[in-house]
Amino acid sequence: MPSITLTIGHASGLHARPAAAFVKMAATFPCTITVRNLTTNKPAVNAKSVLSVITQGVNQGHQVEVSAEGERADEALAALQELVTGNFGESAGGAH
Repeated sequence: MPSITLTIGHASGLHARPAAAFVKMAATFPCTITVRNLTTNKPAVNAKSVLSVITQGVNQGHQVEVSAEGERADEALAALQELVTGNFGESAGGAH
């Protein structure tokens, strides 16, 4: 199962709007996608569930592992990486 490690730079971490954007992006792919907070060593959860993603408690600066398995898995990981590195489409200052 391919996976990537990302550092969350958004001021809100993976909460509220960033979590919703992450889940919305993950849901556009037919593969199974999980996310795990490496910083707090939480177990992996379904990346297509807002509640599950929020329960990871990912704050700014935390590292997460995103894994994907199945059809278009590599494409899904690339898209999620781009979303995170692009600060969820928001300015570098964080939440508006």
